[in-house]
Amino acid sequence: MAHEPADRTPTPVDAIAERWVATLVDLSPDTATYIGAPGRLDEYTDFSPEGRERYAAAARATLAELAAASPVDDTDRVTIADLSAELSLDLELADAGWDQRDLNVIASPAQGIREIFDLMPTAAESDWRTIAGKLGNVAGALEGYTATLREGIAAGNTPARRQVLEVLDQARRTAAADGFFPEFAASAGEGEAPVPASLQADLDRNARAAAEAYGAFAQFLEAELLPAAREHDPVGRELYALMSRRFLGAVIDLDETYEWGIEELARMVEEQTRIAGEILPGATVAEAIAHLEQDPSRKLHGREALQAWMQNLSDTAIEELSRTHFEIPEPVKELECMIAPTPGGAIYYTGPTDDFSRPGRMWWSIPEGVDEFDTWRETTTVYHEGVPGHHLQIGQAVYNRAQLNSWRRLLAGTSGHAEGWALYAERLMEELGYLDDPADRLGMLDGQRMRAARVVLDIGVHLGKIHPETGAVWTSEDAFAFMRKNVNMNDGFVTFEVNRYLGWPGQAPSYKVGQRIWEQIRDAAKAKQGAAFSNKAFHKHALDLGGVGLDTLRGALLG
Repeated sequence: MAHEPADRTPTPVDAIAERWVATLVDLSPDTATYIGAPGRLDEYTDFSPEGRERYAAAARATLAELAAASPVDDTDRVTIADLSAELSLDLELADAGWDQRDLNVIASPAQGIREIFDLMPTAAESDWRTIAGKLGNVAGALEGYTATLREGIAAGNTPARRQVLEVLDQARRTAAADGFFPEFAASAGEGEAPVPASLQADLDRNARAAAEAYGAFAQFLEAELLPAAREHDPVGRELYALMSRRFLGAVIDLDETYEWGIEELARMVEEQTRIAGEILPGATVAEAIAHLEQDPSRKLHGREALQAWMQNLSDTAIEELSRTHFEIPEPVKELECMIAPTPGGAIYYTGPTDDFSRPGRMWWSIPEGVDEFDTWRETTTVYHEGVPGHHLQIGQAVYNRAQLNSWRRLLAGTSGHAEGWALYAERLMEELGYLDDPADRLGMLDGQRMRAARVVLDIGVHLGKIHPETGAVWTSEDAFAFMRKNVNMNDGFVTFEVNRYLGWPGQAPSYKVGQRIWEQIRDAAKAKQGAAFSNKAFHKHALDLGGVGLDTLRGALLG
């Protein structure tokens, strides 16, 4: 059974971090929704140039407070180092003009303004009143965002044409009369306790307004941003280095990492080939996959079957690992496996609220027309998103109220820390015997190979490196061919993924590079501690820190 962490007396540094969380909740009501804090939940972040400047001013003020603060213990030292690094980088990115070109296919305000509704509670009538207000404010949020993008047009600082075209298509679908907003509003009347007719009328009216706002946004994208968009996808070394730091919380040698990525990809291919022979003697990887795809015992049919399978596998892992390899607090043992309300293909995790009233959730956004799923591909995905992956990592931080301030528990961290841990967790599950079935191991390696390929592709394209196979400078079209060669997914998935990498520089490599750094830190801790080293103790110490940048993690764990 997990032990309750000992209480720690909050310090002046904790007070600075708590004030920063309060500032974020004030500047970004969506942050309040995400962490389950009270606030103006029917409002939006101000995405306008004025709103961005208010954020920058608040960040500068908090940085000054941190610089003047005196830490009283190691927890304070971690808070100062990590929050200062994050805020400083936010300001550097703003100075580089990132906000003016922040539009991509997966993680920009174009998606976030709609996606926040997925996290809003819907159980009570008061929840739907908040949602009605939020729907009425979609137009204002998009107008502020549009103003920032217009500022970028005037400055000659725009996203690539490819991203604009893809987001234009997304916006048109969101604007449809039978799209997300009208369907979401209608669902208020489908529960056991339907909302009053007057509230339903407000929901329907504001949902139409929200859809119309996305229609107006689509018109802006087509008429104004598209003609001004950059023709070329690469962002160049200077901006890429900033984005890499943003997603890793660490400074890396990009050229060395590119060469390592090539070597790591070759290792993944070799390992996959060996496992393929275990599945079907003498088979290539493609032949082993074709063999598995014909195995009815490894198929799931329908979304309900997928959801039930995910939930059962997750529940089993949590129950078993909590008895053997991890101290898992009771509230963290609850993880909901969900089918996302919109298509797209992404599989992702959202953390619990501060009080665990909304548990951690694993989401699967299933593309339209997909109704059949291979368990051998996705076993490792459940461990990646659930336990011991994202859910254990993030849930443990949220739970650790006695030791960590709210920023450390609920908001800190990077993609490299989170996704690196999740890939590390996949390999850990292999070590623990949960992937002894060669088919499940092949599925894990399929994902690991993809992540290694992304290191090579992402750095290669954006930095204009020499392609390891063609001997010429990388092009965007090379990226599609390279990805098709290294993943066993349909062409729609490949297209979406590569478009994502081209528009979100530095994020895709953070998974595999993050895993590399996690493994480097563990190996260094083993070497330092010798026979006294314990995997269980190492993992508890690491997760008890909460989300941090990987440079901060290295310093905290190795001294």
